[in-house]
Amino acid sequence: METALALLATFAEQLQKPTLSFLIGGMLLAALGSRFEIPEPVYKFIVILLLLKVGLGAGMSLREADLVELLVPALGAAAIGIGIVLLGTLTLAKWRGVCEVDALATAGLFGAVSASTLAASMAMLDDSGISYEGFIGALYPFMDIAALITAIVLAKLSLARRAAAASASGGTVTLGSGPNSGSASQSPAEGLVKSIMVDTFRSPAISALLVGLAIGLFATPDTVYHSFYEPLFRGLLSILMLIMGMEAWSRLCELRKVAHAYILYGLTAPIIHGLIGFAVGLAAHELTGFSAGGVVLLSVMAASSSDISGPPTMRAALPEANTSAYVGTSTGLGTPVDILSIPLFIALAEALIGG
Repeated sequence: METALALLATFAEQLQKPTLSFLIGGMLLAALGSRFEIPEPVYKFIVILLLLKVGLGAGMSLREADLVELLVPALGAAAIGIGIVLLGTLTLAKWRGVCEVDALATAGLFGAVSASTLAASMAMLDDSGISYEGFIGALYPFMDIAALITAIVLAKLSLARRAAAASASGGTVTLGSGPNSGSASQSPAEGLVKSIMVDTFRSPAISALLVGLAIGLFATPDTVYHSFYEPLFRGLLSILMLIMGMEAWSRLCELRKVAHAYILYGLTAPIIHGLIGFAVGLAAHELTGFSAGGVVLLSVMAASSSDISGPPTMRAALPEANTSAYVGTSTGLGTPVDILSIPLFIALAEALIGG
């Protein structure tokens, strides 16, 4: 009973935070028939600013980390992000009636990281006197970017297969044709994958994220970051959530028949993903002496779902995906479960590793 009340209290707290409250506000505007709208060029500008900020912050944190000590946990974090998306293709995406693109977008957010949840878990460890590596904050872009790119590439492949199947009755379809297709030595499937990979990395959303990461890592953009990007970030994100909320309401009817699938996924995926992260962290502990606190934080990162970089990236790269599915499931269900699971990972670390 106490666990259920704690879950409800955490869920209510999440409703009051900007990400969900502005999303719900947008849904209310749409439900009331409001004519509120943001011009598409303004929306695109907001997304680019947000993703540049996320990339710059990640690059700056990487610049200050010990790259030798970072290597093994970073590779593990990237593997976790990719693995969570692949797991989503075998579970949520296979559920009868669930749209594969929606499922991949949802798995992408669950594979990515919530920076706010990571910060909350760090504070909890500090209060408990549990130490962890100073470079932990630099791990999140590895998991974040790996998961988002994997989900987007797989979703684009799914869309391409669907388009090819729809066109097959009208004539022969050659996959991977076009300027980005491979040479004659490539199979059609290889040409398609290469074309979609190139298209993904050239997309405005991923390009902004990656160029911000590179500038933050190899240059010193601290002044412009703290004076321009950081002050604007939360306000711009709130506007974006209003837009996504209106879109979510307009597509809510698409989820009525499969809502139970997303509810089950949102309630169980954080625990499963967190245990995967714990296993990888435990391996890093055996190989490099990675701390117990670091293992806990890697578990929390794996269990969390992106509430900042993920939604705008998915919205820009996969406009076909249903916002109600991936934002509602990740932020509305995944985040509360993740926060409530932090004591579980602390207890596991104390039992298997010790203080």
